[in-house]
Amino acid sequence: MIVLEESSSEQTIQFIPRSFTSGDSYTVKVVNETTGKTVHNASSTGVTENLYYNEYTAVFSLKQNNYYTITITGTEVVFKDKLYCTNQADLTSYTVNSGQYTTKSSDNEFITL
Repeated sequence: MIVLEESSSEQTIQFIPRSFTSGDSYTVKVVNETTGKTVHNASSTGVTENLYYNEYTAVFSLKQNNYYTITITGTEVVFKDKLYCTNQADLTSYTVNSGQYTTKSSDNEFITL
């Protein structure tokens, strides 16, 4: 899952494509899972190739606490994933259930005969 912020500035997503040809035009489509509306639809040659992954940089019109589906296509689908928008400060240690899970303590004593 890709995690992005609600922002009016450019953000970069990193992904591993199924196939990739440098210089080809790719369509990047982001659809809100709740409403079914397309919030980003762009055709671009700006998908860059790194050693083991690719990058795409754009301004995404996302709303906080919403799930999206991102699809990147060329002549066929090269990448498909879920995207989540949040404004949590530290995205590197982000968890969906932050502060909601509580542990129960037990002594875990077993009797063996």
